[in-house]
Amino acid sequence: MSRTTHVIDSQVVDSLFAAFGQEDIDRLSIREIGKLVSDIERQSGVEFIHMEMGVPGLPASSIGTEAEKVALTQGVASIYPSIEGMPALKTETSRFARLFMNIAVPAKCCIPTVGGMQGSFAALLSAARTDAKRPYTLFIDPGFPVNKAQLQLMGLPYKTFDLQHNRGKKLAETLESFLQAGDICSICYSSPNNPSWISFSESELQTIGELASRYDVIVIEDLAYFGMDFRQAYGTPGCPPYQPTVARYTDNYILVLSASKIFNYAGQRIGMAIISETLYERRYENLSHYFTSDRFGHFLVYGVLYATTAGTSHTAQHALTSMLREANDGNYDFIRQLHPYGEKAAQMKRIFLKHGFYIVYNDEDGSLADGFYFTVAYPGLSGGQLLHRFLYCGLSAISLAITGSKNPNGLRICVSFVRPEQIKELDDRLELFEEQLNTKTSCHI
Repeated sequence: MSRTTHVIDSQVVDSLFAAFGQEDIDRLSIREIGKLVSDIERQSGVEFIHMEMGVPGLPASSIGTEAEKVALTQGVASIYPSIEGMPALKTETSRFARLFMNIAVPAKCCIPTVGGMQGSFAALLSAARTDAKRPYTLFIDPGFPVNKAQLQLMGLPYKTFDLQHNRGKKLAETLESFLQAGDICSICYSSPNNPSWISFSESELQTIGELASRYDVIVIEDLAYFGMDFRQAYGTPGCPPYQPTVARYTDNYILVLSASKIFNYAGQRIGMAIISETLYERRYENLSHYFTSDRFGHFLVYGVLYATTAGTSHTAQHALTSMLREANDGNYDFIRQLHPYGEKAAQMKRIFLKHGFYIVYNDEDGSLADGFYFTVAYPGLSGGQLLHRFLYCGLSAISLAITGSKNPNGLRICVSFVRPEQIKELDDRLELFEEQLNTKTSCHI
């Protein structure tokens, strides 16, 4: 095995970490880990293998970029976009829901947002304002840490439970134990899941949907990684299999989609909120305390989106319209162009397992798709200890502790930024990790 002579001294890592004023390294946010790693790289001269950031690692769709260029030449940059969204975009989103999810949603219920981030913000806030007696959001964890940060920013409370030991029939028991309290306004989760990459089964989605209807709560389903369970071929419009969704089992739903991952279009911050027609038209008396209308869909659009961004980038709406249209017409296999993530994940998982790691979260049947993320742990080390040792070896990840996981012994691995030529280097550095763990010294890279 060839190795360079660079050394990341533990004192360098420890001193830079100490500057954050945080005692537990596994409490650092994703962005803080990114900053810490950048500081270590600069001071040590060693390039890290970056596995901490969930940022797309593939080129943006040229369909979108070309559509934006045309829109700019037509002068749309000088015109405010419609807050409700361009009619063509709303129509193509409605078609997309029918062709790739097999659900019927009117175009009026398809609303562009400034990425999935604003979509979740609007959904969480709108749901929490429907009933003063129901202020809590229930997160099925592990999950995207920023969703909880959004609620904290809004001064809204939440509850959580860890899915790891609550799969299948156990999910119904646990979920109902929370809903029976009568103070839950919404249930929030992602599938495929960030950070674990688990996917809900159809029976689990049916459980969530039926209980949401029974207890009259809104399901906020984050589909940022739409179609990326590559064990199934979700990429043919109008043909099964279709992307699994709770929307087939309840009318109380908001689906949050993002162009960032499925079209590799992160830089333009464009996503969609898809609301069931029943929920869109529903009236909640409590909404009138915050806005002129008590109709849910009107409140979300003109109460929340207008007050935060007054609409989504005009040219980005043109881009998303074109990408959706090409996908809907069968001219753009957006799922196929995402397969490099799965191929890379399969390679990286094999390397981690080879060096004594184990996968923390698996699906109900014990399998796990190869995709954007996976979770690992090492026997005898907590998540914080493992993360610290990774930094000594030029490896970065995030702790499961910040995702709501109740498992203290794991890290989230993101494959997107790992370059193909770094796969062999990952193998080498994990071998060094094992060696240095035994000698309890800093890693030589």
